[in-house]
Amino acid sequence: MDFHVEFTPKPFDVRINHQHKLMLIGSCFTEQIGAKLANHKFSVMDNPNGILFNPVSITRSVSSYIDNKQYKSEDLFYQNECWNSWEHHSRFSNPDKERCLLAINASQTQAHSFLKKADWLLITLGSAFVYELPFPLGEELGVRSVVANCHKVPTDKFNKRLLQVDEVVAALQQMIKKTMSFNPGLKIIFTISPVRHLRDGFVENNRSKATLIHAVHQLVENNNNCFYFPAYELIIDDLRDYRFFAEDMVHPNYAATNYVWDKFVVACIDEPSQQLMKEIAVIVAAKNHKAFNPSSEQHKKFLQTNLEKVKKLQEQYHYIDFKDEAAHFKL
Repeated sequence: MDFHVEFTPKPFDVRINHQHKLMLIGSCFTEQIGAKLANHKFSVMDNPNGILFNPVSITRSVSSYIDNKQYKSEDLFYQNECWNSWEHHSRFSNPDKERCLLAINASQTQAHSFLKKADWLLITLGSAFVYELPFPLGEELGVRSVVANCHKVPTDKFNKRLLQVDEVVAALQQMIKKTMSFNPGLKIIFTISPVRHLRDGFVENNRSKATLIHAVHQLVENNNNCFYFPAYELIIDDLRDYRFFAEDMVHPNYAATNYVWDKFVVACIDEPSQQLMKEIAVIVAAKNHKAFNPSSEQHKKFLQTNLEKVKKLQEQYHYIDFKDEAAHFKL
């Protein structure tokens, strides 16, 4: 008897290739997929605001890239001996206010330029729960002051609530409209993060994921440039076993992430790039190889062989940067 029902997502009609630029925004699962894309030499910009979970914060971040918003001192607040932004992950937090602003605005400028030329925007939604400040910071997207990160401010300082499906649809549809005006050729892939937000509660986590899934499918059905990749379903309904979760029983483990990645490659990346990825994987593995005897003739031959492979790839695929690999294998 087969105790596993495998699910294979249908390949997209239009797929990613190595000449495309990809911006990825969303949860920590986004960063795992982004790292794999970058490792296979795709042109990637990953989470310019840092990790984001809720759709309102994600739409605000995209809007800020389009506008090339530059943050000011009044946009920051001081907490836990650091300056922080309500719209950014704590990786931007800094004891020095100017350094905090400098890092944020440098990322904004890079994101503005990258998104203008991007071919794909991959958005991973983590949770439909939002934390709102009790005072208004603006009426953007028709909601109150939703924060992207609480920065360890006590939870009693916020109003926590579950977004309704129509709120999620309205926010994301407005973002889609604005991105299409900014970059008409942009295609958007939506995914739902398989990371379980059990701190919200078991029932509440499923309500949250259901809200996001319902909203995203409305958007995909009504926008020709939008696609859905079922990362959530692959973990929850295909693998559906605690063996595929990390020790915290919340995050998918290495095997599960690789399983989703393999499905993503087949469904979302075209065949020529899939073949090229195999060649690149060989080069990357060789680069990461630790030599037992770096001065040996055998190792020198190993370096020369791989340098020739890199040069061949450079000549054939001039739009891919192999400088690091070439420098590594150069005798």
